[in-house]
Amino acid sequence: MVLDILIPVLILTGIAIVFGILIAVCSIKFQVKTDERIEEIEMLLSGANCGACGYAGCADFAKALVEGKANISSCNSTSKDNKKKILGFLDGGEVGEETIVVCACVGGSACKDKYDYQGYGDCPSQELLSGGRKACYTGCIGMSHCVNMCPSHAIEIKKGVAIINQDKCTQCGVCILQCPKKIMKRIPATAKYYIACSSIDKGKDVRAVCKRGCIGCGLCAKNCPSQAITMRNNLPTIDYTKCTNCGLCASKCPAKCILECKPKKVIEEGAFVSKNAIL
Repeated sequence: MVLDILIPVLILTGIAIVFGILIAVCSIKFQVKTDERIEEIEMLLSGANCGACGYAGCADFAKALVEGKANISSCNSTSKDNKKKILGFLDGGEVGEETIVVCACVGGSACKDKYDYQGYGDCPSQELLSGGRKACYTGCIGMSHCVNMCPSHAIEIKKGVAIINQDKCTQCGVCILQCPKKIMKRIPATAKYYIACSSIDKGKDVRAVCKRGCIGCGLCAKNCPSQAITMRNNLPTIDYTKCTNCGLCASKCPAKCILECKPKKVIEEGAFVSKNAIL
């Protein structure tokens, strides 16, 4: 009776030991060696896991860096100092220029609507219907898609237009990828002013739909002491390699659509708006 129980137990134990040994041998023989640099680099990355670099997350991006499939300049949310440290683990590369993201639109509620939208209130869904409800084809739809997609909760909609809180923004670029109007733009982190309009229509046409849009008068370009502004398709373009951040363009702009990059905290409203933005 005892043998009837003991023999099967011994057989099963023997089989378990054999399989245990086989598993241990296979795990050693077929193990995939992981480059130690991947973990070190991942720890230096921002940890935003935003996917703006084109990879699934920071771990995937770190692996691509080690394998030479990616460049550290693709990650805008990692600090310049950490990028330099990461380059120490790699065979070279460029840190890239530090940038900030701004919304190149100041229209919002100052821009007319083409129709009264009824339905799911999301920017991409509105874009499918005649390019959105805004009469300006490049105007911010203002239905919070960028707000919802921002991993650092750095965007709010104020009077119909997206405002980026630079104190919270990690510069990951998710909003750039998600905005259906493609009006989220990168500019150098050293820049102080930016053009908060994307319309290339003539002034008369702009004014017909938006009270805050650029009218293409060219006063900013004419008055720029460093000749850093040129007019292209009725819209000023700033050459930040020449710009001295004097602010003369902003003071001369009759539409007040040249804004300061750094937001100013408005305590009573708990919002962040640009100093020149009269939204």
